Amino acid sequence: PPGGGPGPPGPPQGPPQDCFACIAKPPALQQASPVLSPSSDVYLMESKSCKGDSLRPAVPCKHSVEKKTMTNPTTVIEIYPDTTEVNDYYLWSIFNFVYLNFCCLGFIALAYSLKVRDKKLLNDLNGAVEDAKTARLFNITSSALATFCIILIFIFLRYPLTDY
Repeated sequence: PPGGGPGPPGPPQGPPQDCFACIAKPPALQQASPVLSPSSDVYLMESKSCKGDSLRPAVPCKHSVEKKTMTNPTTVIEIYPDTTEVNDYYLWSIFNFVYLNFCCLGFIALAYSLKVRDKKLLNDLNGAVEDAKTARLFNITSSALATFCIILIFIFLRYPLTDY
């Protein structure tokens, strides 16, 4: 103002909100600012979004010029799907392979169960789900056919064909 007295305070000239280099730098590493007169207290930055101490002198961001030529570093976070939800039917396959191996269907089910485990380790969720469906199908088929054959054997042992 022309009168020389303190005028209305202007907006603080702090670093922009999106300048990562200015916000992330700890206050101890920032350059010491020039000593401010008591009348310039109103120009202190009181932003709550700034990390570090909230009363820093308003200094224009030196990175705003560099920002146009620099590319901002990016962080890539890979989120893997939860593969623990895919059931591999391993114990069922082992039981079918040992006890109910009807026409080697229990062996085929065991092979697919092992493929599911391998694909889960490789984070191939789609392949693991498809092989789990196939292992379940072979387990169901092997269990059903072997159970049917065991029931037929008991029926024919109880009622031999010579009675008919």
